[in-house]
Amino acid sequence: MTIARLVKPFVLFLLLSVIPAQLLSASDVEQENIVDQSRMTLRSFLGDSNMGWFRDHIKDAKGIFIVPQLLKGAFFFGASGGSGVFLVKDEKTGDWSEPAFYTMGAGSFGFQFGAQASEVVLLVMSQRGVESMLSSTFKLGGDVSVAVGPVGGGIEGSTAMNLSVDLLSFAKSKGLFGGISLEGAVIATRDEWNRDYYGKDVRPTDILVKQTVTNPQSAILRAALARASGGTSSMDQKTEQIPRP
Repeated sequence: MTIARLVKPFVLFLLLSVIPAQLLSASDVEQENIVDQSRMTLRSFLGDSNMGWFRDHIKDAKGIFIVPQLLKGAFFFGASGGSGVFLVKDEKTGDWSEPAFYTMGAGSFGFQFGAQASEVVLLVMSQRGVESMLSSTFKLGGDVSVAVGPVGGGIEGSTAMNLSVDLLSFAKSKGLFGGISLEGAVIATRDEWNRDYYGKDVRPTDILVKQTVTNPQSAILRAALARASGGTSSMDQKTEQIPRP
């Protein structure tokens, strides 16, 4: 109990330390940057020869959570954090919803040193996974099942191939760590970011299910997802009129 009380504030300090300052403040410009960075992360994953399984099975996903930059730092105690967007696919039209903003973070304890920056994508494969994302906060591996998606030329483990798992995680990392584990990570909504991006107070259900709000800045990301998942969407025609950065 004494160790736990000492560890908790230190992990919180690390978590706040590894998240860039711009991710901790609310600004529509920063949110637009996250959406643009998410599009670039998606393009990077789709074009990576090691992400063949991801590319072939994104069409099976009910939703996608993209974190363009998940930062992790450790000196015995570790913490990771980053913000991203979650979108839900319309099963009938193949269109993707507007993005809802979330943050993901985790702490760990053990013999570890180093720093790591990762691009992370979670394919949400089940309705249970989608419903979990609609809640204010939940834990990966606790409230929903999560497995590491297969990468490279081979497939490691049958669990990763099981499309009945709630979420499949994919990551591209550079740093001193040998890999990345999302087990135990907490995902929470960023209500202030959603409010600033859409101009009024909205909940994830309003954005993803009821679809009562829109922001044209997300059109290119949504169109890219529609193409990648094989949807027949009118988004492509709309984005032709939007200047690309």
